[in-house]
Amino acid sequence: MLKLPGLIDVHVHMREPGAAHKEDWDTGTQAALAGGATTVLAMPNTNPPVTDKAGLKLAQTAASEKARCDWGLYLGAGADNAGSTVDLAKEVVGLKMYLNQTYGPLRLDDMRHWMTHFETWPADLPIVAHAEGHTVAAMVLLAELFNRPVHIAHLAKADELAIIRKAKERGIPVTCEVAPHHLFLNTDFLEKLGPGPGEVRPRLASPADNAFLWENLEFIDCFATDHAPHTVAEKRGENPPPGFPGLETALPLLLTAVREEKLTVDDISLRYHTNPEKLFNLPSQPETWIEVDENAEWTIRGAEQFTKAQWTPFEGWRVTGKVERVVLRGETVFREGKILAAPGSGVPVKSGESALR
Repeated sequence: MLKLPGLIDVHVHMREPGAAHKEDWDTGTQAALAGGATTVLAMPNTNPPVTDKAGLKLAQTAASEKARCDWGLYLGAGADNAGSTVDLAKEVVGLKMYLNQTYGPLRLDDMRHWMTHFETWPADLPIVAHAEGHTVAAMVLLAELFNRPVHIAHLAKADELAIIRKAKERGIPVTCEVAPHHLFLNTDFLEKLGPGPGEVRPRLASPADNAFLWENLEFIDCFATDHAPHTVAEKRGENPPPGFPGLETALPLLLTAVREEKLTVDDISLRYHTNPEKLFNLPSQPETWIEVDENAEWTIRGAEQFTKAQWTPFEGWRVTGKVERVVLRGETVFREGKILAAPGSGVPVKSGESALR
């Protein structure tokens, strides 16, 4: 068995409150454990969004009652909440800014609002941006102007990573993550996936973009799934929402890439545990690890997953590496395909603050 530290997924959508038919904190954290993640950080584009005390309380209550792994929440940056975010900052893992079109209502188009949040959000807590294309460059500029770290979510294209690479070379405090679907899928797969199931933000990029991401992996700080579940009916409907489920497929896809010599096990540990813990200043999880049968070969089937989505863009893919056991704070919480953790047993985590153990 291959032993790895508990994975930290800094970008997931649990859909609760407001869309529990897509996913809730129970099923979502079951999917996390099955994929080897012992900590998940959930995005604020719920209904209602997590932008104020009331929205935060709803999300905290749902997670506290249902989560089976450790969890943290982001606060959403809005056009009119910069003055109140400071009071909630110590309850969350970071501030999320949506600068491009995505699922939900949280999008900031006025750059003056961006700057207001940079001025008011505590300097020691992370700012994470959904940025694409030109807005990536804009975020790099703000990181330099305000001399504070910015983390770019789900980077997908070569020109975006080229900007990040140059910024890093100049010492600008910017980091980034990539989702497995942007490493393993591209526009060549859209015909097979279909127009609905192929909808995701950022959109799937070209094979050349794929290649550039792999060639410049050293400038990518984190692997993060952007687990964004929707039902099969929604994805095949007239107005399909963007997003892929990903918690249960990320690690086997990455381990298959290890077998193909595209990366190493150390690369996975660095980007799926060490860097996330460091960049988001998260408390360590004592006596926590996962055990993986790195030689197990199996076929990905959406209907066999714990997520409510019950589908995957990787349907039918043959992969190598299967999570057999997950130990969280000394307790076996997943073994041989069965969830053993109880609902509500997950511990809340916050950036810069030790969790209660």
